[in-house]
Amino acid sequence: MGHGIGAFIVKLFLYGIPLLFAVVLHEIAHGWMAYKLGDYTAKLKGRLTLNPLHHIDPVGTIILPLLELLTVGRIFFGWARPVPINFLALRNPKRDMVYVAAAGPAANIIQAVVYALLIRAFFLIEPSLGYYLRMPGYINFSDAPVLIRILLPLTQMAFFGVIINLFLAFFNLIPFPPLDGSRIVVGLAPPSVGIFYARLEPYGMMILLLILFLVPGLISSILNPIVSLALSILL
Repeated sequence: MGHGIGAFIVKLFLYGIPLLFAVVLHEIAHGWMAYKLGDYTAKLKGRLTLNPLHHIDPVGTIILPLLELLTVGRIFFGWARPVPINFLALRNPKRDMVYVAAAGPAANIIQAVVYALLIRAFFLIEPSLGYYLRMPGYINFSDAPVLIRILLPLTQMAFFGVIINLFLAFFNLIPFPPLDGSRIVVGLAPPSVGIFYARLEPYGMMILLLILFLVPGLISSILNPIVSLALSILL
């Protein structure tokens, strides 16, 4: 029992921390870009802070990741509480909407690059790290060198950080409301497209969740090749 609880806590640490940073910094990036472009809503509501307590969504940041960890042993998805954006307060609403929307995925891509650089640094510090990473997870590493025991979980955490940030970046770039990609399209496309998206947005999340539930492999089949390509470039 104790070993099971300990393994769960280790997984929660390895997967939960990168996920928390991924979703929180994604939302902060939206608010920070809006602030730079004239909308002070997020700033005034205290949403540009790095304190995760100001960004936690009970479902997307806590319940869903815990359920994923308990049922499949990995965390695949999550989200933070969206920062409030008043697009009409932007200096050039149509143009600036693109920058605000793109800031979130850009923050995830930057994080993925940072995690990838950390992994490269860990391998430079300890070249034999790859040998231990290829070993099955159930093997006891208590006899391994101290440096390996330190770097092994950090490398696993960093690798998941690359994966989750790439997935969140490319998922949010899908041009379907309420995802960031839809706002980028609205900012770049003719007004008629914006009208269509405005009509679709109230139902967008419901449609998206239905797709994820009824056709669970659809999104992953679209994103996996893109994420794999990005991984091959970074790692």
